[in-house]
Formats: sequence, C-alpha cells, structure tokens
Amino acid sequence: METTKKLKDDHPIAKKKKEVMTMHGHIRIDDYYWMNQREDPEVLSYLNEENKYTDRMMKKTEVLQDKIYNEIIGRIKQTDMSVPNKEGSFYYFSRFEAGQEYPIYCREKEKPKTDMTMEIISSMERKETRPNEEVILNVNEMAKGFDYYNVSGIEVSPNENILAFGVDNVGRREYTLYFKNLLSGELLIENIPHTSGSVTWANDNKTVFYTIKDEALREYKIFKHVIGTAPSEDIEVFHEVDDTFSTYIYKTKSKKYLVIGSSSTLSTEYRYLNANFPDDEFLVFHPREKDHEYTIYHYKDKFYIRTNWEAKNFRLMETSEDKTGKDCWNEMISHRDDVLFEGIEIFKDYLVVEERINGLNAIRVRSWENGKEYFLDFPDKPYTSCVGYNPEYDTNMMRYIYSSLTEPTRIMSYDLKTRKERVLKQQVVQGGYNPSDYVSERLFATSGDGKKVPISIVYKKGLEMNGANPLVLYGYGSYGISMDPCFSSVRLSLLDRGFIWAIAHIRGGEDLGREWYEHGKLLKKKNTFIDFIECSKHMIDNKYT
Repeated sequence: METTKKLKDDHPIAKKKKEVMTMHGHIRIDDYYWMNQREDPEVLSYLNEENKYTDRMMKKTEVLQDKIYNEIIGRIKQTDMSVPNKEGSFYYFSRFEAGQEYPIYCREKEKPKTDMTMEIISSMERKETRPNEEVILNVNEMAKGFDYYNVSGIEVSPNENILAFGVDNVGRREYTLYFKNLLSGELLIENIPHTSGSVTWANDNKTVFYTIKDEALREYKIFKHVIGTAPSEDIEVFHEVDDTFSTYIYKTKSKKYLVIGSSSTLSTEYRYLNANFPDDEFLVFHPREKDHEYTIYHYKDKFYIRTNWEAKNFRLMETSEDKTGKDCWNEMISHRDDVLFEGIEIFKDYLVVEERINGLNAIRVRSWENGKEYFLDFPDKPYTSCVGYNPEYDTNMMRYIYSSLTEPTRIMSYDLKTRKERVLKQQVVQGGYNPSDYVSERLFATSGDGKKVPISIVYKKGLEMNGANPLVLYGYGSYGISMDPCFSSVRLSLLDRGFIWAIAHIRGGEDLGREWYEHGKLLKKKNTFIDFIECSKHMIDNKYT
C-alpha cells in the first residue's frame, strides 16, 4: 500500500490512516498512529523519503555544513579527564584517550595528609602515566564487538574491594548489573539483567539494593541482593504500585541511612533504614500527600527536610531521627516569596544552601557552630552556578560549577572557612577563545499581564544594534525546568557570523520561583507563549534584530 504522496516540489506527504482511540471516555482520531511502528517497512519507507527530500533541499549548503561541523568538533578537546573525587581512601577519576570512544575509569590510593587532586590533574594534562594508577574499568576493551555500549552506576563497596556497575549494549536504558573483585580483577559470576543500572550498598559490604523497570521503563520495584547468591533469590523490598510514581534508592551522605524515594510530578514519599541493618524493614518517613513535595537529608542525629508544605517556594525543616512525621518538623529556613529554595549540601562544619534569587543561582554558606552566613560572589550577569559532587563529609573544601554565556564552564574548589578558591578544571576551547571578544546582557521584557520576563543574550563585541542582526531566541517553559545561561562552544559558530543568541526565561519554567512554573501550565499555559512573543517584540523594538 502506498504510504506517501508528493507535492510539486517533490515533498513527501504521509498518508492518513484513520485510527479511532477511546481513552477516559473520550474518542480521539489519530490519522498518523500507524507511524508509531518503528520497524514497519511502510514507516521506514516514508522516513527514507523524508531524508532524501531533506538531502535535496539542503544540497546547496553541503559545503557550509561541512565547514560548521569541522568548526564545532575542532573546538572539542579529544583527550580529556574528569576531576578526581576523593571517596574513602581513594581518588576516583575517568579519562579519555585520543582515538578512543569510551572512558577509562581509574582510581589511585591516597597519600596521608595530602590533597592529590591537582597532582593527578597535572599528570594527566602532561599525558604522564601514573605508577600507582589502578584501572578499574576500560570501557574501550569491554565495548569491542558491540555497536552500542554504555556503562553506568559505578559504585564501590564501603570496604573498597568490590565494584558494581551496569551495562547497556542495546540502547534501551535497561542495564545488566555486574560485580568485579577489585583485589583480583575478576568478574563475579552473578549478573542481574533488566535493571536501572546502579546499586546502593549497605554497610555490610555484601548487600546491595537495585531498581528494575516495567514495560514502560518506569522504575517501579526495588530488590535486595547479597553478593555470592543467585539473583533468583533476590528479595523484593518495595513495589511502587501507583504508575504515576517512580522509585529509586540512595544512601545519605552521612552513610547512616538507606533511603527509598517515590516521586511523581507533584508528590513525594520516602522510606528509610539504618544501613548497618539491611535485613530490617524500611520505615515510612512521612506518608505521601497530594501536592506535597519533600526531600530528606541526614546530619548527626537529625533529619533535614526541604518541603513545600505551606511554602510554595520551599523551606527547610529539621526533626529528630525517631520523630519523622510532619507534625514534628521544626522550621530552620523560612519560606520567602521572592526566593526559590532549591536544596542543600551538608558538610561537617557548614551547611551550603542553593537558592534562586531574581532568576539567578545563589550559593549561601552557613556555619553550623554560630549560624553566620555569607554568599559566594559571582562576577558575570547573567551566569549559572551549582554545587558540584561532594561525597566527602568531613572537609571544608566544596566543589562547585560555574559558567556564563561568555565564560567556559569551570569546576571550582572553594574553602568554606578561608573563602579562597581555585580552578580545578576549565572547559578547553581548542583553537583559542577569548571571553572578552563577546558581550552578554540580561534584559527584561514586559508580558501581556505586566510580568517582567528575563532575557539572557550574548553576541560578538562590536556588533551594531541596527535592527538587522540575525537572532536566535530560545525558550522552553515547561515542567518547571529552568533555562540557565551557560557557555556553549557550539554557539560560537553563530556568534562569529553575526548572530545574537537569546534565552527567554518564560513561564512554565521555574526561573523566578514556583509561581513562575504554575502560571505557565494547565489553564495558564498561554502565558508561556505570550511571554515568548513579548520577548520577541522586545528584541525587535530595541533594535537587536
């Protein structure tokens, strides 16, 4: 049966096939439902026709396409490494080697009372082989013979002897779990298929918890496995029966508790268990409630709770370990109408708070001892920042990430006590890049109801605002996802050709708080589109384009 017809310009048009669908008492007609079958020869034939049409229409731009493609890949450093993270008595890091597609995961034993971070980074930059480096996984070797290969969820046991990791060699985000003895280098016999790709270790060095997915790839069950036993003997410890929720498990930074989380769009629930006793029952922290979102953290003998209970922009509460119900929570950081409280990072002597103020990220540091506070200072406007990966609890050194529309992303090490910082790693733009050659601005457009909508823009210095510049205006405005202004080396190919790049921080995102999100969804969704239109008008009226 013919599935396409063509217009005069040879453009393929998909044929309509009426499909009647009844859902929730409503009848819906989908004329293109047949295209849902990705392996159907008719579908593949139509897609091939579309690809051929695209190739014909873009034929005149092939030279330009190749030029831009080579520019983009030419800016990317082909050999790279992660910043080492100290966990326990080892520094863990990954690196890429020239001509290799996959990472090599490594670790190195710590030297007493020595921060080895910069030492390891310097060696890697000089391409020196470190004599004490231990390769725990070389994914390039593992991937031989496969068209697709992805390793995830690398987790080492508390005694640092067994490595757990997930492998997906199909591309469907279903992973088989494997375990490797790091002392002998041998893989253990057992493997566990159809998982989400990671484990959480109990403190006994033999018990792990993992999540499996249903047919819709929803993470819905958590199982317990004991190293050395058959996976068929694994015990189901939690089943999320509500298909609007997904589930996951993690260990608190204090290493004391295992936590099972269940989350949907607007509701969460947690269960917790002492990680020293993995065979005990998980206890409900606080039962799920409609429109109640909360997250739990642990420090010393208390739990800390980020919650939107009577706090649209969230607040921080605390409670004792043995009284976790909402009625026992006490306020620590109050709700503010103009500040979105996004989360915390706990250190032994300091509490680090992540907030969003006037649409921009803020990092606030508070002393546990005396309650004194200060904010980290960021020079650019606009910019984006966030607390990085900080697995160590007993330290004053915090990792955070900083970027702006003109400044390449850098990973920083910040001393919470002395307030001194250093760059651990900065994104390298091959071929040379000077941030001072570009200009970024933060503007505000007035939407139809009078709301001020932020716009972040970047362009090449010296560009004349004469109303004739090509401009890309990007917006998202859904699911409460904020569009933070960060650096992109790919974007330079536009900026260097006289383009302006602009981000419209429209409603539906959470850029200006929870209300910004709620006023861009459901019956108020039209605000998202009105905001975007008014941002476009603002750029035109002010001669940017």
